[in-house]
Amino acid sequence: MTRSDQKRMLKKSNIVKKTKEEKRQEFKKNIKRDKFLLLMFLPVAIYYLIFCYLPMTGLVMSFQDFKPGHGLLGIYTGDWVGLKWFRQFFGSTFAWQLIRNTFLLSFYSLLFGFPIPIIFAICITQIRNKHVQRSAQLITYLPYFISTVVVVGMLTNFLSPSTGIVNQIITRLGGTQINFMSTPGWFRSLYVISGSWQSFGFNSIIFVAAIMGISPELYEAMRVDGANKREQIRYLILPMIKSTIILLLIMSLGNLLSVGFEKVYLMYNSAVYETADVI
Repeated sequence: MTRSDQKRMLKKSNIVKKTKEEKRQEFKKNIKRDKFLLLMFLPVAIYYLIFCYLPMTGLVMSFQDFKPGHGLLGIYTGDWVGLKWFRQFFGSTFAWQLIRNTFLLSFYSLLFGFPIPIIFAICITQIRNKHVQRSAQLITYLPYFISTVVVVGMLTNFLSPSTGIVNQIITRLGGTQINFMSTPGWFRSLYVISGSWQSFGFNSIIFVAAIMGISPELYEAMRVDGANKREQIRYLILPMIKSTIILLLIMSLGNLLSVGFEKVYLMYNSAVYETADVI
């Protein structure tokens, strides 16, 4: 290797060292600049670390003959049984019924529950009277903060075969009473409708914020071109919030088999096992 080649190599190594040092300095500056944002994010990171990532170590129990009396340390000392419990589950006569019910409850909740907040956000942002707009938002946000126990209690009272207001209306219109809470065919509908009613107002907050972020100049340009409200929604609002819709849809798909326990258990009874039994 000639001296000129050695000089070139030294220059390159010095440039690499400089760039690495510059990156370190830039990294430190970014941390110093965003320290308050990082502090705000810290509780979220701790929450997911403690309640989402650390418990994943317990998944090893599904491959062991775990005995609860041995405590948490028994997770790592139990007898290894491999896929025994998986074979037992999938060999059960109820396995596919459980999977089907779990999937359908999640799928219907996504299919009917996901578009409602988008439609509501578009409608609420078209109201010109700010007092009416804020009142409508407040009223629709409130159900989200009602306990699931209370929501199911309301369902039970409203749909009672003898004293429920729904059945009273049906009988006065000449129909026959329906025991909604004990009819398998009604379980999924009640689950999805009550869930959508409880959460659509709160879930619309992100979409309302995305719509509010659209520049007023774009609305003005469309009005000048003669676009009506329907055309503004179709050609301006929906394209502008498309990325938000796609992102939230992808995040919702990640929970497709996570029906939850509390609400199903509260609505549960022996008459609706056929459609209510979930994983």
